[in-house]
Amino acid sequence: MKQKFFKDIETKYTDLTFFTNDSEDSLLDRFKSVLKTVEFFDILVGYFRISGFHQLYKSFEKIEKIRILVGLNIDKKTFQIIETSKTQGKLDFETHTRTKEIIGEKIINEIEKSEDTQEVEEGIHKFIEYLKSGKIEIKAHPSHDLHAKVYISRYFKDDRDFGNVITGSSNFSESGLVSNYEFNVQLKNSQDVKFALEKFELLWEQAVDISDYYVDTVQTKTHLNENITPYQIYLKLLYEYFKTDLSLDPNLFYQNIPEGFMKLKYQEQAVTNAKKILDEYGGVFLADVVGLGKTFMATLLANQLPGRNLVIASPALLTKENPNSWLNVFHDFKIAAEFESIGKLEKIIERGTERYDNVFIDEAHKFRNENNVSYENLSAICRGKKVILITATPLNNSPLDILSQIKLFQKGRNSTIPGIKNLESFFGSLQRRLKNLDRKDDYDAYMDIVKDNAVQIRDKVLKHIMVRRTRKEIDTYFKDDLKNQGLKFPVVNPPEPIFYKLDATLNNIFIKTIALITDEKQFKYSRYTPLLYLKEELSDFEKTSQRNMGGFMKILLIKRLESSFFCF
Repeated sequence: MKQKFFKDIETKYTDLTFFTNDSEDSLLDRFKSVLKTVEFFDILVGYFRISGFHQLYKSFEKIEKIRILVGLNIDKKTFQIIETSKTQGKLDFETHTRTKEIIGEKIINEIEKSEDTQEVEEGIHKFIEYLKSGKIEIKAHPSHDLHAKVYISRYFKDDRDFGNVITGSSNFSESGLVSNYEFNVQLKNSQDVKFALEKFELLWEQAVDISDYYVDTVQTKTHLNENITPYQIYLKLLYEYFKTDLSLDPNLFYQNIPEGFMKLKYQEQAVTNAKKILDEYGGVFLADVVGLGKTFMATLLANQLPGRNLVIASPALLTKENPNSWLNVFHDFKIAAEFESIGKLEKIIERGTERYDNVFIDEAHKFRNENNVSYENLSAICRGKKVILITATPLNNSPLDILSQIKLFQKGRNSTIPGIKNLESFFGSLQRRLKNLDRKDDYDAYMDIVKDNAVQIRDKVLKHIMVRRTRKEIDTYFKDDLKNQGLKFPVVNPPEPIFYKLDATLNNIFIKTIALITDEKQFKYSRYTPLLYLKEELSDFEKTSQRNMGGFMKILLIKRLESSFFCF
């Protein structure tokens, strides 16, 4: 009895008139169930995505005829042509030609951006096969206001029902079939189906047949062209990779630069690469080593970006008195921006974050910890913006340092970085490798894993979103430009240990001083732990914070004393 009760509930649930792509009742699931007994299937949608065809083509095998009618997003000129044609009572040749051109552009664009998998490619080939055989016909309706999403199924003649119609918010695409939270309804009344079919037939008669054009476009103007040689693919790869560099206009790149500014090739390349990364992933690390001019690179990058800029930096780097401050450099390059201190993020939120398009964060490594209010505020500021992280040391303590900064412009569990969709899972797995190791007791094993983690982070993640070069690399690959500019990096000799001996008096002072600053009874660091002397009760967190501050100052004093008496 109990088993039958649950079965009845399940049957009732899967037979709902309305469905939303929730749980296991998506449009894709509904199609797989419905299309088993369908003879004719008609699709009327604003958007048809061939790259999602692979998910359904097996369900189409027993269907006799499939007709697909798509709408267009058209430009003003085409719309005017169509409107003129309507007054003449027909759609003329120019209208048909322009309609095909628009569809061709959409096909090429979609296939170029589709997921590069065997399943997607097999689906596209099967779609072309069905078009050639006549099993599928596809037309485009040259209307600016066709936004319907209707799927009409007609059963075989011996079936007791005429058919069904599904309509709602879902287009024929990956998102509409599965991913998005859509709202659709399935109607089974024969009058509803016949009404939908009648309207479809009227639109079908007005539409432009693009079946042959579709086949020709896919097979001759996309990478699925079987006549393309490996060499041509190689040339295409080189062109796509260096397209931005090849189209660089030096006059636009260096517009509004201050007099005397030195144009350096290595900085130019960094900015070009950073902009490509920014456009692709929504954020970028400018992480060249110290002394290569990251402030100027970021400023040149700002010069290339549309929209309003926000610069977040330490107070010392936002003053007019500092000639190399962000304030002065942006002013010299005539770039409009607002500036705010790292410690005053709440003021930005109070003013409103929607006014900014690009957020530049200097010393971004300071935001490597997600578990504090500052990071929470910064995350709110960066949401929906282009984010430029400027830091020479993005990794300080653990792999999670990098993750926190990446999450300022990428979703932790749904990233667009190739091969690493779930960043939190990836970085968490690297962190767990160190969990049971002690840095002192298991030093060799610990360091081996740290090095391997670093290689994985660099090769799988950072190579996509970071611009980082060392002085040696700049000196190697840009030596001609440096020579022409009269620049040369100073040669830094390896550090040499300098030993000094203390006489008896200094030795005695040193030992006594160390004893005093480490004796908590005599030297309590009270000025650094004032809250501990309040009469009111403190929380455990406040007590721990104060003691940590005292201990931190003690370590600083000892290190300073050990470095030299002069420093102390």
